[in-house]
Amino acid sequence: MSTLAKAMSKFRLAVVQLQVTSVKADNLSRARRLVKEAAGQGSKVVLLPECFNSPYGTGFFASYAERIPGESTQLLSEAAKENKVYLVGGSIPEEDGGKLYNSCTVFGPDGEMILKHRKIHLFDIDVPGKIRFQESETLSPGDSLSVFETPFCKVGVGICYDMRFAELAQLYSRRGCQLLVYPGAFNMTTGPAHWELLQRGRALDNQVYVATASPARDETASYVAWGHSTVVSPWGEVISKAGPEEAVIYADIDLQYLSDIRQQIPITAQRRDDLYTVTTVKEGSS
Repeated sequence: MSTLAKAMSKFRLAVVQLQVTSVKADNLSRARRLVKEAAGQGSKVVLLPECFNSPYGTGFFASYAERIPGESTQLLSEAAKENKVYLVGGSIPEEDGGKLYNSCTVFGPDGEMILKHRKIHLFDIDVPGKIRFQESETLSPGDSLSVFETPFCKVGVGICYDMRFAELAQLYSRRGCQLLVYPGAFNMTTGPAHWELLQRGRALDNQVYVATASPARDETASYVAWGHSTVVSPWGEVISKAGPEEAVIYADIDLQYLSDIRQQIPITAQRRDDLYTVTTVKEGSS
């Protein structure tokens, strides 16, 4: 391996577990500060949480929604450029054509937007006696897969509930993604039960790194996020994890290690494509 290839096979990822409040300006300024802090620790890719600019809830989406480009994406663009990082901007409520979406924008080190992912699978659940939540009461779903390239690897993007769908992760892996990122806000029911399990499952099934970014926990909020932002290795091992409070966590992504695992347990070459397959019905990336 050449010196350059060796250098590009490792990079630092930062996950920002932001304390989100009802004051948008405070959320944006705090996010900017923590992105700078992450870059100062050598991070090349920085991940923000779902709904990083607003409280999470169907009653908040319309009042906090913005057009893209808008105030929040302008800040993301500036933060990415100032710190020369790939910035995965968690998600924000987006308004477009009279509809609302839960949207993640990604900015390159030059400050240009390189991707917009609209949450594909809307969070509609009903666990009797514990939680009922219906994103579809106010939001519309996205309709495309979202992959972006860095000098290090391809990255697949999903938002929160998207992580429950193994097929999406499989398709990203088939497209060459070695890192999957999911800004997400699991709650106090699904968080302790499924949050880490799903990440480890997606990582292990596809032999990829998986990173999740949750808002920090606020016990006074109408929707209480679980927190515990996490990074999982292709071996299915948790290599970095936050607690419930605001924090920045780091993981050194090692693509040679990923390659070694795929050689040791070569499931990609062993798939029985003559018996089964997972395919996309609609092409395109938002």
